[in-house]
Amino acid sequence: MDTLLASKDYKVCVICDQAKVRGIHLYTSFICTECERELISTDTSNPKYKYYLTKLKKVTTPQILS
Repeated sequence: MDTLLASKDYKVCVICDQAKVRGIHLYTSFICTECERELISTDTSNPKYKYYLTKLKKVTTPQILS
């Protein structure tokens, strides 16, 4: 796994914590395509939705340095 992460093409998803190639960047975090699809298709009444909210709390807004 260390050699996998050494490649600049792989990033660790903030939701599933796995190294993936494809996904989106949200501020300073990365969300893989699979988790993005699952997240947007999950109903807010589903218990898994709360799990996603907890994981998304890791996403931080980048600081503006002056």
